[in-house]
Amino acid sequence: MKILLDAMGGDNAPDANIKGAIKAINQVKAEVILIGKEDVIRSRVKELYNKEVEEISDRLKIKNATETIEMEDKPTVAIKHKKDSSMVVGFKMLKDGEGDVFISAGNSGALLTGATLLVGRIKGIDRPALAGILPSYKSRLLLIDAGSNTNCKPINLLQFAQMSSIYLHNTFGIEKPAIGLLNIGTEETKGNELTRESYQLLKEKSEELNINFVGNIEGRDAFSGKVDAIVTDGFTGNVFLKTTEGLGKLVKRTLTESMTKNIWTKIGSIPSLPAINSLKRAMDYKSYGGALFLGVKKPVVKAHGSSDEILFEFTIKQAEKFVENKAVEKMIEEFQNNA
Repeated sequence: MKILLDAMGGDNAPDANIKGAIKAINQVKAEVILIGKEDVIRSRVKELYNKEVEEISDRLKIKNATETIEMEDKPTVAIKHKKDSSMVVGFKMLKDGEGDVFISAGNSGALLTGATLLVGRIKGIDRPALAGILPSYKSRLLLIDAGSNTNCKPINLLQFAQMSSIYLHNTFGIEKPAIGLLNIGTEETKGNELTRESYQLLKEKSEELNINFVGNIEGRDAFSGKVDAIVTDGFTGNVFLKTTEGLGKLVKRTLTESMTKNIWTKIGSIPSLPAINSLKRAMDYKSYGGALFLGVKKPVVKAHGSSDEILFEFTIKQAEKFVENKAVEKMIEEFQNNA
């Protein structure tokens, strides 16, 4: 297996990308290919580790790409004109079978545009969507769409539900994943026009498409463990995602400050350290990797723009699992069967 990593994408590139790849290389079986300006990558590896790339691992490679898509670049223009950028080169390698999954923390719009135009949509899916993994009570929660489609139709949310069900079943072995619709109330009459119509469509098509639709889910119940995935439009989903990440940071910060306030709180917290550390890990979004771009013909993963080496490390491990479980192949098969 070959994992393609955009070494030039993200706020902390290329150092965080390189460090994350090096942290992950001994934890995965795959070969990791760093895509970007080869002279820059080699120079940074030498400065950071006083070694050549080849000395670190025979499974860590470099693919030269002379251009970089910047965060301020217009997505479609960048994909069409920066043909030797790390992102476009990565997509071409993925499409041509020179890699099994592509990861980037770069320009989100360009990544989604490039994946759709260069890799292609799965037949039967109108709009691919970002699916992010979040912590949940004794489990995990899949959020879809986490930010790729700000304006949606009910058919899009139905397809998001179908994709998340296929993904969770094949990747995590959940027999009948519980799928909820994010809304302001549990009653089917609640919400705006999109959520009301989506509710009716999900209710009508669930049995036919093998979706275990459990109804509307309010934000406060999203992490209760009652659902395995929540579907929503990309605007609402992105606000929900970033609010959740911000709350997680607040909890960790408040907890740390409370424990270290004075000598007595430090001593008093010692017996509880295992439970406290477990809570910190559960609230740390970095340990859940990037967001999967479901609905395209090959595996694509969007890492956070602010990814550090730890997040890249987890995202690389997540990407390997994504490929091993053949989630994309199963998705293509399911949508063809339902065409």
